[in-house]
Amino acid sequence: MEIPASAGKKQEDSNEKKLAWWQLSLIGLGCIIGTGYFLGSGIGIKMTGPSILITFILAGVGTYIVSEALSKMSAQDPQKGSFRSYAKKAFGPWAGFSSGWVYWFSEMLITGSQLTALSILSRFWFPNIPLWIFASGYALLGILIVIIGTKGFERAQNVFAIIKIAAIFMFIVLAISVVIGFFGGSKADFHFHYHKTDFFPKGIMGLWSSLIFGFYAFGGIEIMGIMATRLKKKEDAKKSGASMLLMLTFIYLISLIFATSLVSFNKFNAKESPFVIALDKYDISFFPHLFKGGIIIAGFSTMVASLFAVTSMVVTLAEDGDAPRIFSKKGKMKVPPLALGLTICGMILSIILALIMPDRVYEYITTAAGLMLLYNWFFILISFPRLIKATKFDHLKRFIGMLLIVLAVSGTCIHQTSRPGFFVSIGFVAVVIIVIVILQMTKRKKKNLFPQGI
Repeated sequence: MEIPASAGKKQEDSNEKKLAWWQLSLIGLGCIIGTGYFLGSGIGIKMTGPSILITFILAGVGTYIVSEALSKMSAQDPQKGSFRSYAKKAFGPWAGFSSGWVYWFSEMLITGSQLTALSILSRFWFPNIPLWIFASGYALLGILIVIIGTKGFERAQNVFAIIKIAAIFMFIVLAISVVIGFFGGSKADFHFHYHKTDFFPKGIMGLWSSLIFGFYAFGGIEIMGIMATRLKKKEDAKKSGASMLLMLTFIYLISLIFATSLVSFNKFNAKESPFVIALDKYDISFFPHLFKGGIIIAGFSTMVASLFAVTSMVVTLAEDGDAPRIFSKKGKMKVPPLALGLTICGMILSIILALIMPDRVYEYITTAAGLMLLYNWFFILISFPRLIKATKFDHLKRFIGMLLIVLAVSGTCIHQTSRPGFFVSIGFVAVVIIVIVILQMTKRKKKNLFPQGI
């Protein structure tokens, strides 16, 4: 991943191959579907039961509203910095700084979340190996790929998207086969929960606290905003996002209906994919191996994408003066070494967390990562009317989106296991705010000392 100099950006843009709307949709699927859905959805099911379907519908609506706002801004004014550039235009340099660093922290947490999830899945074959050893191995492999650089990463993401979708469809087909009577199953095994007490076993509070995991499963739409500048027709950004989200929501809901109807919700946990648990009692011995292998491949691709994202974000922040300029300096490697070093430090921290608290680390990191993403999504919605001439309907959708985000964020405060993740995310935001205040004070002090700019 080589970050070009500013002088060469226009030349690079002219040489880049443009994307059709459906190609961007496929890339979006590749970036979004990950362990947050394959593994994290199990935490949401345990919190709320079969009403996880409502959680994902609400999260899908909220995600669509954010995606549409970002698509409209991208179509009107394509920017490589996407949401970060729009925040800066809407509110000034402090907004660009905070949006960029909050995104860096969120992607760093997502990388840690993916590392932990991949390690948990790998212990299926090697249960006695500590979590941190797997995390270290995947981290080293991911860093190696970033250092070497990968040509045609978009094509790779398309392939990974197909693998992820195929894994979900494999589960759906096998679940249907079980209901029909294959693999030792029968129609009587399928129990769709119609009654209120069965559908909402944990009540409204359970539904509320699970919202964050619904949103987290849709995390990645901001990457589509960044890549919208590559579209052949900028006005296709909205169609690309809407098509991708419609397909994604549909396959999410169908697979969750089968998962929650084939097994009791209290069987789900954060250590096992809910889809593997749903088919565990049937005579499908190959499924756990094949499905987990697919998830590991898919999850690793998402982790590598996050590594590229966080490293390049540090570089662009440095180029814009929102980080020490030294982070943008290149060495002999394709990646600026200090920017990569900062990313590695974040990964080491996540591995240490996996070592000292293996039982809860995935849930804590997943919650914090999802919250950090939502903070940036909220920023997108408040930036929108400052840059786009919004209609009354646009404002209505925007307020609905902000309300859903606030509900998802506040829902983490009412659940004991999600609360630590909330405080972790607030801690990161507090660090960003403190840095902004220090920079502003330093700037004012410098202005007073040198009023003539001398």
